Amino acid sequence: MDRLIEYIAHHPLLASAAIVAAVLVIAYEMRLRAQDAGTISPQELIRLMNQGALVLDIRPPDQFAAGHISGARPLASEEIPRASDTFKKHKAKPVVVYCDAGPLASSAVRRLTAQGFTKAFSLRGGLAAWRAENLPVAKT
Repeated sequence: MDRLIEYIAHHPLLASAAIVAAVLVIAYEMRLRAQDAGTISPQELIRLMNQGALVLDIRPPDQFAAGHISGARPLASEEIPRASDTFKKHKAKPVVVYCDAGPLASSAVRRLTAQGFTKAFSLRGGLAAWRAENLPVAKT
């Protein structure tokens, strides 16, 4: 312990740089864990769908028509603030939101949670992850 104190006294810039680096690593890891808290994998989505989960596709209508997860309902981004009125009966049920790659769905989940949806999730990796696992895509 005495050697550590002596080192810090002789090299204050290196010691403070090490502390800053450690804080940044911890903050980054906590941010990643917080982002993954409300996400599920494609396999978990299948399990939730079998239990009656509501699946919402927030991509534009032309992309939805080109291919979507079977049973998914389209939801335009501008309709998300009114989702609590549209999907009242699903507030206590699992609701899974997805987009192409995942980031838009995460923000939609935050908005749904603020509206009282207690089991809102986003599909980790979006439709791209669904397709990467060779899972079926429906077309309208």
